[in-house]
Amino acid sequence: MELIGDRYLGGIMRGRMEGYGYYSLPTGAEYRGSLWDGMFHGKGDLLLPAGDGYRALWDRGVATQRKYIFADGLEYEEEKWRYCDGYDRRFYTEICSGFKPPGIPQLTNLDPPKIIPEGCYDCGDGFYDPKTRVVVDYKRKFLRNADDEEHEWILRTCRRAWVITAEHKPKP
Repeated sequence: MELIGDRYLGGIMRGRMEGYGYYSLPTGAEYRGSLWDGMFHGKGDLLLPAGDGYRALWDRGVATQRKYIFADGLEYEEEKWRYCDGYDRRFYTEICSGFKPPGIPQLTNLDPPKIIPEGCYDCGDGFYDPKTRVVVDYKRKFLRNADDEEHEWILRTCRRAWVITAEHKPKP
């Protein structure tokens, strides 16, 4: 294996990436898998900065068979998707580990949930500041600017920093 700059570790043939390798993209994503003629080719994983990614079979740079895997390990299955299907609204961690005792809420799939910066929302892949309309990941790195549709959806549905959950207190 050869290290080429700080972006690629793997085989080289005819001056191109070939064989098994690790390639870091400028976006922070990383590919780990087979390469051919400088392209993703064969089995490989594309790991995204937030911890989620794709496990795929690649053909000349195009994912022909792929499976999306969330950061917590939950695998998305388009045909047999049973998670949050309308009947079962549990978080994936609740499916894997069971429910918390009564009176102890689980507000997100992460347990304990991330602490939301003041004035912001937790939009699932990071924090959203409605004043700047910017989404940053949980390590505070820029992800994207929210368009009007995403802005409205976040304000309508996502957890806010200034919402305090009231605990149930039994009567004496």
